[in-house]
Amino acid sequence: MANTAFFTRDGDSYLPTDICRGPWDPKSLHGRVVAGLLAYEIEQRWIDPAFHPARLTVDLYRLPKFAPVQVTSKVVRDGNRIRIVDAEFINDGVSVGRASCVLLRRTEATDGNVWGPPDWSVPAPEALPEPEQAQPAMWDSRTIDHGFGAVAQKRTWIRENRPLIEGVELTPFLRAASSADFANPFANSGDKGLQYVNTDITLYLHRLPIAEWVGFEVVAHHSSEGIAVGECALYDANGAFGRSSICGVAQRRKA
Repeated sequence: MANTAFFTRDGDSYLPTDICRGPWDPKSLHGRVVAGLLAYEIEQRWIDPAFHPARLTVDLYRLPKFAPVQVTSKVVRDGNRIRIVDAEFINDGVSVGRASCVLLRRTEATDGNVWGPPDWSVPAPEALPEPEQAQPAMWDSRTIDHGFGAVAQKRTWIRENRPLIEGVELTPFLRAASSADFANPFANSGDKGLQYVNTDITLYLHRLPIAEWVGFEVVAHHSSEGIAVGECALYDANGAFGRSSICGVAQRRKA
């Protein structure tokens, strides 16, 4: 990918580039890059072929600055079938986010049938028009129907268009983790735009995505007293592979 990476490396530190800028404060990083780096640390140190990352929960409790980042991790529980890993995002010497990942041992599929919702039937991303972009975007997108601003169920494809870390290839897990934050602006935006900043992300994966494009379908939004909960089903060309859920709090943007 020719586009600038979100981070470069300097020893044990990650240095954010300008593309990391978040929507709430021009001096802060986007939540999606926090989730991405935490997932990268967990995948590099603790995921092996026998274990599948079934759940990644990211807590976002401070707006991170444009400052060097360090990520640490540890195993909380390492059993025969379940491994729990915690990771922490340290920015300018301060903890701004953390993650917990549940890794489950892969095994044989079970017998029998269980009810599930039908997969969507939508055009492939290549068959949809490219949106007009006034400036470089954090991702590529192809709207299926009802994009931002619509008071309706929204569906779209998105694709990572740049490395998370300079010189590091994106893996299927990194693609899913880095894009999971998109559930907040997609599920919690309406005719007045996005007015909720998400304080967490929970990504459930029963399998990893098979290709670059990830489909988002809003399946829930509820809010009261300035608190919103949103959820998106995640798809690839083979069907549903997981869900991304978030909780947000009402927020005004800084100039």
